[in-house]
Amino acid sequence: MKPTLPAGDDETVRPRAVPAQPTARTTADAGRDAHGSSSTFLARAALLTAVLSAAGSLLGLVRDQTLAHLFGAGSETDAFLVAWTVPEVAATLLIEDGLAFMLVPAFSAAIALRGSRRSPGQDPVRALVAGSLPRLTLAFLASGLALIAGAPQLVEVLAPGLPDPQLAVDCTRLTATCVLTFGLTGYCSAALRAHSSYLAPAAIYVAYNTGIIVTLLVLADRWGVRAAAAGVAVGGCLMVLVQAPVLRRCLTRADPGGPVLRDDGDDAAPPQKQSLNMMLISTVLLFALCRQSQVFIERFLASSLPSGAISHLNYAQKVAQLPMVLSLMLCTVTFPVVAKALARGDIERARDRVERDVALAACIVLSGAAVVFACAPQIIQLLFQRGAFTGADTAATASIMRVYSLGLLGHCLVGALVRSYFSAGRPTWYPVVSMALGMTLTAGVGTLTVGTWGVAGIAAANALGITFTAVLLLTAMDRRSVPVRLPKVLLELGKTLLAAVAATAAGLVGAAQVGQPLGSLAAGCLAVGTVFGLLLWALNVQAFVPAVRFATRKLRHAR
Repeated sequence: MKPTLPAGDDETVRPRAVPAQPTARTTADAGRDAHGSSSTFLARAALLTAVLSAAGSLLGLVRDQTLAHLFGAGSETDAFLVAWTVPEVAATLLIEDGLAFMLVPAFSAAIALRGSRRSPGQDPVRALVAGSLPRLTLAFLASGLALIAGAPQLVEVLAPGLPDPQLAVDCTRLTATCVLTFGLTGYCSAALRAHSSYLAPAAIYVAYNTGIIVTLLVLADRWGVRAAAAGVAVGGCLMVLVQAPVLRRCLTRADPGGPVLRDDGDDAAPPQKQSLNMMLISTVLLFALCRQSQVFIERFLASSLPSGAISHLNYAQKVAQLPMVLSLMLCTVTFPVVAKALARGDIERARDRVERDVALAACIVLSGAAVVFACAPQIIQLLFQRGAFTGADTAATASIMRVYSLGLLGHCLVGALVRSYFSAGRPTWYPVVSMALGMTLTAGVGTLTVGTWGVAGIAAANALGITFTAVLLLTAMDRRSVPVRLPKVLLELGKTLLAAVAATAAGLVGAAQVGQPLGSLAAGCLAVGTVFGLLLWALNVQAFVPAVRFATRKLRHAR
């Protein structure tokens, strides 16, 4: 993307020419974000995204439950999970991180340019689609075909110790089709979110997991675990079908002919025309690859352990990361807001938005981490212990899940902060270097500990490496990204972390009071929620207190 900001990595993100800003904002303007959307709209969009994402995550649990019931945690499941690496990496590169970091700022800038036009001409948004979509589609297709052809070599690199590599090769060739479908899905998601359309992008994982579950149930008797890989191909097609018609309507409704009034009401100079460039693409994709390399590291190290180790890691990670996924929903919604604020030179709005997002995401992920650590055995027993998944599998998975929970705050902060680094739409190598250093630490610690601690050592290395990356990103925000007030952010994170530690201890005590799994889980969750909420209120955590006051006002109004 052709940047409108300085290209130097060591500089704070600032526009080349910041237009004069009014000395005081109007009341109406104060309640609106950088793209002109009201706070109420953002709250509703975040709620809609969270609800549909939670539904997709629940269907993901059903998918994993079905896989565990049919195939347990044995060699067949291990073979499929090696092939599952392809959609996991593709989702990170093409849907969740990589492509979104590149395209959301590009579409945001194109929309801002459309809004600044004073005379008829070519619509910048349509020009961006015409110039980028055909080339990206060809790249996705070529990459998918290359993975299909090189599946045997890929399996050998990812898991050289598998007892049945051919099964993993067959599954990998089926899952490689997702490179094309995930790429188109990510493109549609980025474009729709930049247009403030959140329903279809939030529903993609509902469609995806539904496709996997149905295909698995229909074909499992005949195809075995290959049916799950076929489900990945079916689910990827459904994700595209959910969004493509909505994006087409968005582009059709746009009026490229006449002038469009700006929504910020100032006399700012129109943003420069944006286009994709190879430097930006390289930094974004390298960051996403470095982040996803933790999956390669884990499965490579676990492939030499007894059968089932990869499966235990997978089930533990999928459940443990649910709080992190939910905590980043708000950041997903507000990413275009920050990008448009930076495109217009409004650093103050971008800073305030990022600080609020980080604080609220930390509250959500730490509350979930407390529940995961306190109630891990009960959660795994209720979700998976049936069919071929035994009590020994439950114990092994729960212990790993507790270790994973220690790195959830790091995962959340990396996901939230890196959006700020790329929201200006300019190449920056600092996130790539930080992620590479974190993954190097993960690989080193995992190699040293896997012989002694087994899969628990691999999970601990994951938590340590991602936390180190989060520290690097956070401490450099004021110099290399949106200039947040670092002491304030650290103070709020410290208070939230203290509340989470106390809530975890309360959850352990509460869960131990009941013998039955469901009742024990309920008691643990109640203890965690009560202690965490009370401490957030007592410590005056800024992300929590306004939400309570808002809910109280709404309740009084309803009464």
